[in-house]
Amino acid sequence: MYINDIELRLERPQDYREVEELTREAFWNENVPGCDEHYLVHTMRKTEAFVPELDWVAILGGRIVGSIMFARSSVLDDGGIRHNVLTFGPLYVHPNYQMMGIGSKLLRYSLELAKARGFGAVITYGDPKYYARFGFRPGREYGIYTMDRMYSPALIVLELRLGALKGIAGAFDEGDAYRLDAKKAEEFDAGFPHKEKGFQESQLKFQEYLAACEPI
Repeated sequence: MYINDIELRLERPQDYREVEELTREAFWNENVPGCDEHYLVHTMRKTEAFVPELDWVAILGGRIVGSIMFARSSVLDDGGIRHNVLTFGPLYVHPNYQMMGIGSKLLRYSLELAKARGFGAVITYGDPKYYARFGFRPGREYGIYTMDRMYSPALIVLELRLGALKGIAGAFDEGDAYRLDAKKAEEFDAGFPHKEKGFQESQLKFQEYLAACEPI
């Protein structure tokens, strides 16, 4: 497989269920036992914050092997003023096709599109070491922290336009698109083939990020 074999295109309504199934497969037991990212994908499309022009899938051999979704979010400063930014996730590649550069291609392409469409900055939660290669920096460097007023190593920031966040500091609010009802997520998951929830080592990294949070 060569990276040039990967086709990127916008997600289509007929892709929805397949993307949800693949998202579930990619995230199951990755950060916590089970996952709710497939329910997030399902609900995000229906929110006002969702950015459909940045909803891309990766195609290999005529099949979807990865996708990325974006939503509008904000930084709430200490004066109560909201400053608009962009966030993304889930970003996934099917486990059978990881470590091939597909996720990188999806992210780089969509970030360029976001910049071209006038978005100034992207803030999200993710592995800071992985995302550093795309230019993401710790939120702490910008004075940006979580809604519960913690500096988290997993909170990362990218200015798409130099100086877009100058003079802006405060709490990153992912917004309603990322606020899920746990009971509804469980009910939604019941409509998929049964998978056992359990522990795997990748969950330790998630726990390390939580433990490393520091109050501002």
